[in-house]
Amino acid sequence: MLTKKIVKDIQSLSHKKLRDEVGTFIAEGPKVVAELLASSNARCRTICAEKDWITQNEHLLEKVTAGQVFEIDNHWLERISLLKTPNQVVAVFEKFPLLAKPVLQNKLSLMLDDIQDPGNLGTIIRNADWFGIENIICSKSCADCYNPKVVQSTMGSLARVSVFYKDLISFINEYHSIPVYGAALSGKSVYELEEIKEGIFLFGNESKGIHDEILNLCKFRITIPRFGNAESLNAAVANGIILAQLKRN
Repeated sequence: MLTKKIVKDIQSLSHKKLRDEVGTFIAEGPKVVAELLASSNARCRTICAEKDWITQNEHLLEKVTAGQVFEIDNHWLERISLLKTPNQVVAVFEKFPLLAKPVLQNKLSLMLDDIQDPGNLGTIIRNADWFGIENIICSKSCADCYNPKVVQSTMGSLARVSVFYKDLISFINEYHSIPVYGAALSGKSVYELEEIKEGIFLFGNESKGIHDEILNLCKFRITIPRFGNAESLNAAVANGIILAQLKRN
């Protein structure tokens, strides 16, 4: 039986402090929840869903303890949901385990400096999944990858991309053998890059770009040539363009 305590515990996951304390996060909607349940490394704690969703997804619920699946009506769904328009199912998952140190050798990886918008971060994680990028290194001031809006934007990609939060200057110095490519308003055109098999591609804050002290540690600066009059590109859009070009090369 769904209790008020369970409802309160789920609602509390809107706060980062609580997510950090209990090591869980909330996911909502048929697509996101189904993607996470299908992932081999996702561990589901609780599911609250309408009857039709439970019936249609019985094959995905085999890994979930029976006593943690609650059939609810739309009234309860609206109480639990953090979305303006609740959609069939709300689930609680354990945060994904991470290696102590990411393995970046012989791979392309992403680094994010102070990305604040949850939608941007979620889209970048989804981009990374699409283009086969395994690791994203975030500054400690970036949005939390387990923020409900981020989780929603990833559409399940969070289960397949490892997101680390580090001091970027220390991290770059520690991995000094791997070149860092900073995405900036000026630099070598991304269309002129030759094949790159190893590197960290750094993207900055939506309005301020990459902090100077971090940009100065980049071995290369790259840019997307501008052909019109827009002042800048959205961070997630720029990320997608650059990843597409790197894979094309």
